[in-house]
Parts: sequence; structure tokens; C-alpha cells
Amino acid sequence: MSKSPPSRDVQRERRAWSLESQRWKHERDVEKGYRIKWGYVAIAYLVEFMVIGASLAGAWLFAGVYSDGDWHAFYFMLLAPLVYAAVELCRVPLGILARTQRSWFVRGLAIVGIIFAAGVTTKSVSQLGEMMFHPRLMEAARTKTALKDAQADRASLDNRIAAADARVQQYTTELDQIERRSTENAAQLASLPAQRCEKVFGTNSRGVRYQNLKCVTDPRTQTLAASVAKAGTDRAALTKELEEARKARAALDRGQADRRVADAEQAYRNAVNRSQLHSFTAMVYGVDPIDVTDAQVHAFLRIFVFVPALCAAFASTILALSAVSVRKTFMDEDDLGATIDPAASPYLIDQLTEGLRQEIGLAQAKPQREAPSGAVIPLDRRQPAAHAGAHAGTQGPVQPPVTASAGAGA
Repeated sequence: MSKSPPSRDVQRERRAWSLESQRWKHERDVEKGYRIKWGYVAIAYLVEFMVIGASLAGAWLFAGVYSDGDWHAFYFMLLAPLVYAAVELCRVPLGILARTQRSWFVRGLAIVGIIFAAGVTTKSVSQLGEMMFHPRLMEAARTKTALKDAQADRASLDNRIAAADARVQQYTTELDQIERRSTENAAQLASLPAQRCEKVFGTNSRGVRYQNLKCVTDPRTQTLAASVAKAGTDRAALTKELEEARKARAALDRGQADRRVADAEQAYRNAVNRSQLHSFTAMVYGVDPIDVTDAQVHAFLRIFVFVPALCAAFASTILALSAVSVRKTFMDEDDLGATIDPAASPYLIDQLTEGLRQEIGLAQAKPQREAPSGAVIPLDRRQPAAHAGAHAGTQGPVQPPVTASAGAGA
């Protein structure tokens, strides 16, 4: 079913109503002295609400992470962000007041308020920026700590390996010394003269003769034999300790420690490559991302956090300031609303009349050019001065002199 076209009367009324509304708004703006573009103000408020919403959401997540499950601490951490949000909401109205107020003192107060509110917004937005980089920075810090631990373990392992090698070397040297001493004692013992044995004859107390075999041993033999025996005992004990030292040294595997360090280095490099802040810092300082220091990262973090926070703090305020147009931008209005006092109307009319009279008198006082030959001589030969004097007291317009041709035509 087709729709019937709208009535022309309704369209005329709507158009008239629109024109009347525009005329009324224009007169109101002229009377106030400024115009506010509410579309820009709406965009400024939208930006403001987005900043406030993001700040409150970030504060909520921040409190949930760092309150450690204590609900008292959780809600305590949310009180200040609520106040900050209320302060941030004042920036757009303060920006409008800074443009619409006629008092410079009030304007100064509004500007000071804008600066204070922008400082609060900078704090909130910078916290959001830090929270954006925080997970990657924490991952990089964690992997860097793991790398340092692996390097420390490898250094400790190197010390233990050096100590184990020194112990094995010490036991080996002592064992060599014992072997050499034992060999020398054995050689000396072997070089001693053999035991001498001889027959001894005699008579006992009862007068019975006897015969015995008496053996004489070198006195050094006993000492050397004891030294050889002690060397054997020491060699057995030292050999056992050497075996234990060698087993302990074999358990110290530096290759495994090197593999742990290599894995930790690779994990740290991956974490750094995923960190945008490390990449930008390395690009600025011209070094490898894994070689940037914490001081360089945090110095660049100040740029990446505070500069965008300042821009976000003043963006909606600048938009609100630009949404106000003062009267001097209106090109279609009258002379700043100037009106004429009714009491001054007679004086203005007299001035206009006097000016007209002077212009007419000067025009008639000019000498007429001589009529060219063959021209018709006008019948009315009255002088221009007499003609002007005859009509000086009249209020109507002065009639020009009538020529003969004009009279003939009439």
C-alpha cells in the first residue's frame, strides 16, 4: 500500500517552524554573546566518559590483583579512583566556562581548575599505560631473573668443579708420593744384608753342654718394614678417597648447566622480543633488545606513559574550548546589536535634511553650459538662484527647471 505524499501545508509549517527556531537561536546567541556547538561538546563528554570508564576499570583490576583477597583492602583501593573520576568530569564544564565567562578572575580560576583536573587525568591514564606494559615487563623481568639464576648456578658449578678437580689432583699427588715412598722403603729394605745366623756353644748351670743357632738381623730392617706397611695402609685409604673424589667430580656436569643457561637466554630473548617497550628502547639507543638496561627501559617508559597521558588529559578540554564561538565570528548579525534611542531621532533627521539641502544647492549653483547652436531656447528664463530661493522654504523635493522641449512634450 503506497503512502500518500505529505501535505504542502504541513511542509510549509515545518519549514516555517525550523526557520523560526533558527532565528530564535541566532537572536539568543547574539544576545548572550557566544554560541556553543553542542556536537563538539558531546564528543568531548564521550571522550571524557571513555577515559573515566577505562580508569575505573583499570582501578578495579588493579585492586583485584594487589588486594591479595582482602575485600577491605579491595574497596579501600577503589575510593581514590572514584574521587579522581569525579574530578575528571569537571574538565569539560571548566573548559566551557573559561570561554564564556566575562570575568577574567573567573576565567583564571577555570584555567587553574583545568590544569588540576588534567593532572588527575594524567595520573589515571599514566597508570593505565603502565598497566598496559606491565605484563610484558614482568615476563621480561622474570626470564631475566631466571637467566641470572642459571648463570649463577653455572658459576657455582664452575667453582665446585674447580674444587673437585683440585681435590682429585691433591689425592693423586699424595698417592704418587706414598707410592714413591713405599717404593723407596722397599728398595732400601731389599738392599739390607740378609739375616746372619751362627751356632752358639756353651754349658748350662748343671754342667750340660748345649748348642743353639743364633740369628742376627739388621736393626734398620724393622724400621723400613714398618714404613712399608704404613705406606700400604695410607695408599689404601687414599685410593678410596681418590675414587670418591673422582665420582663426585664426574657428577658435576657443566654441559647441563650450559644448556640451562642457553635455555634461559632464549626464554629471555623471546620475552624481550614480545615487549614493545624493549624494542623501541633498543631502536632508540641502537643496541640489541636483550642488551638494554633497566634504566634505559624505564627512561623510555616515562615517554611512552606520560606524554600520551598528557595528550589524553587535554584533548577533550581543548575540544570543549573550541566548541564555543564568540560573537565576533558571526558574519550575519547587525552592528553588535546597536539600537537608536527614540529621543535622538529628530536630531538625526535634521542632520540628514541639512545635508540633502546642501547637496541640492551645490548642484543648482553650477553654471549651466551654453546651449549648442540650433537648440531650443527654454521659455522659463528664471535664474537658478531665484528658483532655489523660491523653493528654499518648502519641505518637498525641489523641481528642476522646465525647458521648452519639456513643455512642448507635455
